[in-house]
Amino acid sequence: MRYDKVEKAVFLSRPNRFIAFVRLENGKEEKVHVLNTGRCRELLQHGATVYLSESDNPSRKTKYDLVAVEKLTEKGKKILINMDSHITNAVAEEYLRKHNLFPDIFINIPHLKREVSYGSSRFDFLLQEGEKKLFLEVKSVTLEENTIVLFPDAPTLRGIKHLEELLSIKKAGGNSAVLFVVQLKGATLFRPNIKTHPQFGEVLKKVHREGVKVLVMDCQVTTESIFLDSPLPFQL
Repeated sequence: MRYDKVEKAVFLSRPNRFIAFVRLENGKEEKVHVLNTGRCRELLQHGATVYLSESDNPSRKTKYDLVAVEKLTEKGKKILINMDSHITNAVAEEYLRKHNLFPDIFINIPHLKREVSYGSSRFDFLLQEGEKKLFLEVKSVTLEENTIVLFPDAPTLRGIKHLEELLSIKKAGGNSAVLFVVQLKGATLFRPNIKTHPQFGEVLKKVHREGVKVLVMDCQVTTESIFLDSPLPFQL
């Protein structure tokens, strides 16, 4: 997935989940839309370099979306992290239409449907080949600590509900999976963020043990694009 009209800026502040103030390269201070409603406190720090995508919609209250941020790692290396949680499903769909992530279930690349309901939940994708089906939920990961990526960065009761519903599908004889899309490159391991939300970690461990598939993949990220790339090992 690619962005048009990308500009570099300096992050100044974030008064709420949806809005941030940045300083453009021409010195002008601008209010921008934040596309990730997570806390992201370790990323959106005063003085951080961020990247903005300019909108062509003249009716918008904000001209720019904040789509990426540079982070200095503990080893002094700069990594680029995509902040656009709205694009995660599009990135996953782009990959799923070209690759079969579940060769133990599907012979060919399965047919894809977006936003499919099951029980009281709505899942991101339904993959189907003939009579074989798999419900897939996608989660966006941006929290990185010393090459280890963690999810969630804030408690998520909705995330637990999705996992429990995926498990109910599996117990009913169906196929289900959760895909964690790591919106950066250079991570070495994924773990549930037990410190922030221990219950999510316990539920993820349980559903994996009982047959729900857990996949983690990183991304190739530039200031103007993001593409799903390679599997990452995980530790539950």
